Amino acid sequence: MNTKPPSHLPENIRGRGALENPAGRFEPLQVEADLEGSAPVEGEDDFPLPKLRTRVFRDRSKSIISTNDSPDIGMDATLNPYRGCEHGCIYCFARPTHEYLGLSAGLDFETKIFAKPDAPKLLEEKLKSRSWKPAVIFMSGVTDPYQPLERKMKITRQCLEVLEDFRNPVSVITKNHLVTRDIDILSRMAALNLASVNMSVTTLDRKLARAMEPRASTPPMRLRAIEQLSQAGIPVNVMIGPVVPGLTDHEVPAILEAASKAGACSAGYTMLRLPYGVKDLFQTWLHEHYPERTEKILNRIRSIRDGKLYDAEFGSRMRGEGFHASQLWQLFEMTRKRFGLTRHPVLTTEHFRRNARDSQFNLFS
Repeated sequence: MNTKPPSHLPENIRGRGALENPAGRFEPLQVEADLEGSAPVEGEDDFPLPKLRTRVFRDRSKSIISTNDSPDIGMDATLNPYRGCEHGCIYCFARPTHEYLGLSAGLDFETKIFAKPDAPKLLEEKLKSRSWKPAVIFMSGVTDPYQPLERKMKITRQCLEVLEDFRNPVSVITKNHLVTRDIDILSRMAALNLASVNMSVTTLDRKLARAMEPRASTPPMRLRAIEQLSQAGIPVNVMIGPVVPGLTDHEVPAILEAASKAGACSAGYTMLRLPYGVKDLFQTWLHEHYPERTEKILNRIRSIRDGKLYDAEFGSRMRGEGFHASQLWQLFEMTRKRFGLTRHPVLTTEHFRRNARDSQFNLFS
């Protein structure tokens, strides 16, 4: 694979994951934008289309913690500082959430980000409320809390400060080295068994990562983050999420070994999920970047999804079914145990204090 995107890609979408911007499934009309531009008019300069830039909108949600009762997710409470994700991972199962906003799961999802600057305040109000029963909060359940925009907006960091004050446990899920910026907060919380980090590592191949996850941290930087977090006393779970059958499944042992050497204490994985329009976006991406392997990869996906590209049934959607899925599970389990990635931390709620910030105010008064 070349280190550069294919030369025939429109110049303005290079560096993005999706190659198209289809209408959402709730939209009555579909408008096809000419991403390659029109032919130049004779006598005029051939001006290129402007590069697609990330646009940020204010999300005015009135609540910040979402609850989940899906039996195969394991996250009861989640907090998402952002909607949409600039990382642009082509396989992202969360892409269809943008369709509820009247936008596309394609380029819109990674170029139109909705930020929640009120999240820290809403979180504090929720934790003070008698209706809140202390529980581990996962950041995030949908999009990455450390996507590039966080470097400037620091919404995630402010939420961590609130969680630290209330001593409410948090488990961070990310694929960005930026999480190391907040080692100061996370290490203090980890000392009370209040924090852990789940670092997503899908591949060790930098060229593949650049095409598949164009704006996420490179694989070496993610391993470096695992090392830095672990050295600071923060338990790290390496999450191979997702495993792409026929494309990255052979890397599972190498990823587990590299993560173990970096200091991870546990590991998990999820199988590729292609709900709604994601399966079409992913197929377009495959035809563009791996035309000679497209059918092999798609057939391997079908082999673990009962002949389909996606099966939403609880219990099987995260792991798949059939020979190849069973084989991967056995390989993962054997390798995980071999490298000692079995010490998954169980965070505690025993230190929670509901009136934390009130007592601080009274003290300084």
